[in-house]
Amino acid sequence: MTEAAVEIKKESSVKGRTLEEITSPVRPSIEEFRQFFKESIRTDVFLLDRIIHYLHRQKGKEIRPTLVFMSARMFGPISKRSYIAATMIELLHTATLIHDDVVDEANRRRGMLSINKLWRNKAGVLLGDFLLSKGLLISLDHKEYDLLHVLSTAVRKMSEGELRQLKTARLFNMTEERYYQIISEKTASLIAACCQCGAISSSEDEEIHRQMEQIGMKIGIAFQIKDDLFDYGLEDVGKPRRNDIKERKITLPLIKALEKSSATDKLRIRRLMRKRKKSRRDIERIVHFVHEKNGMASSRKAMVEVADRALDELKQLPVNDGYEDFEALVQYIITRKK
Repeated sequence: MTEAAVEIKKESSVKGRTLEEITSPVRPSIEEFRQFFKESIRTDVFLLDRIIHYLHRQKGKEIRPTLVFMSARMFGPISKRSYIAATMIELLHTATLIHDDVVDEANRRRGMLSINKLWRNKAGVLLGDFLLSKGLLISLDHKEYDLLHVLSTAVRKMSEGELRQLKTARLFNMTEERYYQIISEKTASLIAACCQCGAISSSEDEEIHRQMEQIGMKIGIAFQIKDDLFDYGLEDVGKPRRNDIKERKITLPLIKALEKSSATDKLRIRRLMRKRKKSRRDIERIVHFVHEKNGMASSRKAMVEVADRALDELKQLPVNDGYEDFEALVQYIITRKK
């Protein structure tokens, strides 16, 4: 089966189904989680309360808490531990997004002005710290030490991945192996924590916990490859494009394109990528190069393969209920339009 045929097959399985429809089996849990999350970050500090109120309006797709509940459901009943896990993960994820916006000097987040743009960097950093502290306190208040250990490990890996990417970007020595290591740490480690914590909340089988972490890691890798593909896309998907190129980040589509290029082409493109200030023409040359050398197609193939491996591993586990829903969510992740 060709790579294009694989993509069509994947899209057909979720065609016509919105994310809300795919996640409808855990919708009551998501609704309850939202209230649990709001209560967890309630504060009587006026400025903090105003910023948090604005934060609630920036709600995203809630993929990570959804993964927690779907993972829990496959191995037992969704419990209070599941809500604690989902809240801890969402607090951590939100804190990292806010800190990222400060570091990147971003002006917008999910179509709205970013918190650091409205309230300046200091407020953004302090809000991120506040959310992280809340995540720690929730775990300690409920004596959820296993969940705390998983999330603390994820935070360490995410930080290491960001620093590793920063160093690699400065040295311009990115390889495919290094790319996978970086995205495994900075993105996939939190997705892995979602799947592992969901399993921990509904099962006492440590082997299931371990395997769900590995499955989540593969899903997270596929998730990040999909995001990296958006940056080189030719269609408007309603989110900023070309940021990786502007910020001189070498991701899988470019790595795959460079693999199939002559020494002269490699030198030309690397020179363009090194430029701190690229013209629109420079950027479009790089995008055209990636498409011409099949960097997009090769990356999509790698994304589909790693997602398939995750689902194949899941089939080996004693799933009670919800495999098809979990599969549909994974396929949504790799076929989403934004």
